[in-house]
Amino acid sequence: MFAYHTMKDSILAIVNPAAGFGKAAKLLGPTMDRLRASGVKFDVAETKHSGHATELAREAYKQGYRRFIAVGGDGTSFETVNGLFPEALNDAPPTLGFLPLGTGNSFLRDFTKDGADFALQAIIENRSRPCDVIRLKHKAGEVYYINILSLGFVADVCTLASKFKRLGAASYGLAVVLTLARFHKRVFPLKLNGQSLADSPSTALLIFNNSKFTGGNMMLAPNADTASGQIEIVRWSADRFDFIKNFPKCYDGSHIHHPLIWTGQAKQIEMNFGEPMDIMVDGEVMTVEMESLEVLPSALNVMV
Repeated sequence: MFAYHTMKDSILAIVNPAAGFGKAAKLLGPTMDRLRASGVKFDVAETKHSGHATELAREAYKQGYRRFIAVGGDGTSFETVNGLFPEALNDAPPTLGFLPLGTGNSFLRDFTKDGADFALQAIIENRSRPCDVIRLKHKAGEVYYINILSLGFVADVCTLASKFKRLGAASYGLAVVLTLARFHKRVFPLKLNGQSLADSPSTALLIFNNSKFTGGNMMLAPNADTASGQIEIVRWSADRFDFIKNFPKCYDGSHIHHPLIWTGQAKQIEMNFGEPMDIMVDGEVMTVEMESLEVLPSALNVMV
């Protein structure tokens, strides 16, 4: 066991200067000046490569930091959370703020449409509230998230888009077209709170959410609540034509009234799919053999 340092008064801002295709680096100076002018004490650590925010957060937590700002997009937030947990479960909940400079943050959309301005003011006012964290256990380890885990269509699109990154924004459009062209459904048997679901229909989209929004303004889980102590589940069993026709309703949350959509909640979910799956977690794509999901109630404080 390592020895913890004295608790730090300062906030650690973990900055991804590459976020928003480099826009974050340009906006960083004026934003930091505004924080200083408001009397906020903070230190800055910049990421140098993928996964670096996790390393920085983990080391800073050992050094006594308990308040953090993820300066970047969903990926920076995701990496920071995974640097704090599981170690933070042994102490009082750490606090995380967000500054989506030059990019978006889907988690913030649950609380505001104003993005960075709202987030900056929350930091200045030291305004925070409890937030659940969801732990994914898989064959090779654990992952922690605060927004969404998706299987099926959304995960397939994100996985394919990651292979076309050189195309920039066009990568997602191409990935959507190709995923629809080879549209397929899969069976995902689940146990909720120890009880098997009575049915396991062939499914096009399956999500396990902590918050309502993903992809900016897409309200995939309108009934989700970041402090409910529950994982919100949305399962959609539509065929290709029905899926295309109704998918636009995901932007206002009305898709959940579709007769082929089932929604539910659970504190703990077990799955045994028998093989690794492509998943999307808080904007990050990975391939893992999932075992379980568990909600960690109020494990984090978020500045919103």
